[in-house]
Amino acid sequence: MENKDYIRVFTGSYIQATLIKSRFEEANISPVIKNDTESGRLAGFGPTVVDQVQVFVHQDEHATALEILDTIKDEIN
Repeated sequence: MENKDYIRVFTGSYIQATLIKSRFEEANISPVIKNDTESGRLAGFGPTVVDQVQVFVHQDEHATALEILDTIKDEIN
């Protein structure tokens, strides 16, 4: 992802990324999900790194996204 207006806020499992995406959408944040494993599978290639999904948010939403991530971490721990 080369758009400098977006910032990566998470890299991890698909399940965690799905939870984060859901929470972001509840807060009216539109995340961009980058899943190289799924993209490779759909293109007919094997994954380079299994189950590594990245979540990006627009730089204007970055501070709010980090607050939500902290809340999620507190809930998990």
